[in-house]
Amino acid sequence: MDLFELIRYRRSIRKYEGRQVAREDLEHIIEAGLYAPNAGGGQRSMIVALRDPRLVEAVGRMNVGKLDRSRLSSNYVSAEQPSIIDDPTLKSGFYGAPTVCAIFAQANFLYSIPDAFCCAENMVLAATELGIGSCIVARGEETFNSDYGRQLMQEWGVPAGYVARCFVLLGYCKGDYPAPKPRRPGRYTVVEANSHS
Repeated sequence: MDLFELIRYRRSIRKYEGRQVAREDLEHIIEAGLYAPNAGGGQRSMIVALRDPRLVEAVGRMNVGKLDRSRLSSNYVSAEQPSIIDDPTLKSGFYGAPTVCAIFAQANFLYSIPDAFCCAENMVLAATELGIGSCIVARGEETFNSDYGRQLMQEWGVPAGYVARCFVLLGYCKGDYPAPKPRRPGRYTVVEANSHS
């Protein structure tokens, strides 16, 4: 699959089989994240991969616990792959994914959010190429904003002054792979050199 086919094929997966992602594939996906564009070439983002089911579930519940529904722009994402926006009875923001990568970055660095999400995008594209389902989940900073969250970060060797920016869920899609959604029209404009006076 070439790059554009891969981009068009990738979906956000929120229903996972129980089988674990192979360690070799995980390393490949992490490497893709480490090669993502980053401001000034500073390579400030840090990835922590969680493969312990109990820990993944605990952190996933912490993630849902911090969801502020008043800040959502809609209440519908997908019938095939429902999110916590669609189904408020879901208790984990990680949807049963067997592997979850937390992406941390400096709290006080202007470009730490774009750096982390560029890292996440590279990771989900690499996962798709390997036939592994993935989903990017936000609310990183809020997830670890507790004594237990800060304790976990310390145990994992996350540097002081870093916060979680997002998560990449990894696993194998349970059921049929979702069909593409049509692209909404009117989402781009091209301004040519002589198009304004």
